[in-house]
Amino acid sequence: MTSIAAVTLEVADVAAAERFYSAAFGLGSQVRLRASEAATTGFRGFSLSLTVANPATVDSFAASALAAGATSLKPVTKSFWGYGGTVQAPDGTIWKLATSEKKDTGAATREIGEIVLLLGVDDVKASKKFYVEQGLTVGKSFGGKYVEFATAGPSPVKLALYKRPALAKDVGVPVDGSGSHRLVLTGTDAPFTDPDGFTWESASSLTPAP
Repeated sequence: MTSIAAVTLEVADVAAAERFYSAAFGLGSQVRLRASEAATTGFRGFSLSLTVANPATVDSFAASALAAGATSLKPVTKSFWGYGGTVQAPDGTIWKLATSEKKDTGAATREIGEIVLLLGVDDVKASKKFYVEQGLTVGKSFGGKYVEFATAGPSPVKLALYKRPALAKDVGVPVDGSGSHRLVLTGTDAPFTDPDGFTWESASSLTPAP
């Protein structure tokens, strides 16, 4: 494994989720959907981030997500790091919309620069070691606080690790949660579950997105 081949969100209503992601973010094959009734409560331990070029694009995605039925967790605003906000999709997935720019340099483009999957983990250093042993290459590392892995080939999503309490605080939700993560990652030779219970499946099982 050198990178994520696919990210699959498990949702109660696939058709409704497809309508939401198409209307909110224009997502197609980057994120897949799968029907699931697995029990889950509270924070699921992960978030997905859309990084874009400018504040106008953040505003555009936030507005379309809210219009499509998302809930605002953190309204878009300027911060030390740039400009952004957080929403929760009707299926429960948390999305962060952000740019490093604080001032608009043009109109909204609706173009996504990068999708980042942030896993909230108990021990960043231990999870980093685990994923390196699975074949991932570290791109950025800040001790026991944050790790970002390099992508390879046509990977649609970048993987990063953050301490679970810090991630919950960053996206604006209580840290407590239990049950299924409602998330499956693909990109391995053999299936496995990581130290924090996130499930990976073999890339050989990957079927073309509809």
